[in-house]
Amino acid sequence: MESLLLVLVGVLVGLTTALFGFGGGFVTVPIITVADAGLGDRAAQVAAATSALVMLVNAAVATASTRPEVLRALRGRTGLLLLLAAGGAVGAAAAGGAPEAALRWGFVAYVGATVVDLLVRPGFFGGSRRTDPDRTGATGVPTALGLPIGAIAAFLGVGGSVLTVPVMRRSGAPMAVATTLANPLTLAIVAPAVAVVLLGPADASAPGVVGAVDVRAALALLTGAMPVIVLLRRRPPRVPEAVHAWGYLLLLVAAACTVALA
Repeated sequence: MESLLLVLVGVLVGLTTALFGFGGGFVTVPIITVADAGLGDRAAQVAAATSALVMLVNAAVATASTRPEVLRALRGRTGLLLLLAAGGAVGAAAAGGAPEAALRWGFVAYVGATVVDLLVRPGFFGGSRRTDPDRTGATGVPTALGLPIGAIAAFLGVGGSVLTVPVMRRSGAPMAVATTLANPLTLAIVAPAVAVVLLGPADASAPGVVGAVDVRAALALLTGAMPVIVLLRRRPPRVPEAVHAWGYLLLLVAAACTVALA
């Protein structure tokens, strides 16, 4: 029954990956935190690590399914991608030794702060038209932010989209473009992060856990997510800009509440 529930949650993860650029982090962290509550203090660590693996596969599938003309926006952004990867490795390594409370309430605090920022600061819902292509490139994400974005995303397991989509929106990108480009940016973060957590020590007292990853939960989530991602990337739905933006914010609120109450 738990596996079936995770597959169904995986379908939701696929929807959020394709529509909002979330590779699974903000959905899988709260779900796995609840599912693995029996691990006690390790639950948050396992949730963040498993989330990273799910995000890696989902982001890879979503990126491979994206139209080449959209991905051209990342040309010339090698420096940003490398710094995102470096930050991902640092954040994952730090999460391995962090207390459960820091991961759990750090997730809640960061997502909560993001929600407040989206509501208070102008630009996200209307889409700013202020761009600086020479400094930020087509994605609107300054190269210098790559390291902290990667580190925060991997440490908390929130995924790169929570940090990059608001930046791209305020640089003038439509929601459809910002959320699509969030997938390859997330891929750059979570690839080294997953390598770090898989190299961690296995917990023999937790069946199905390899390093800090709940492999059984990850497989169930991916079973539900991957077909949805491919379908929606090949036939993207037309979502009104306002609905897309408010849906993004409401999903953030739901994730923060779920983790806080778990």
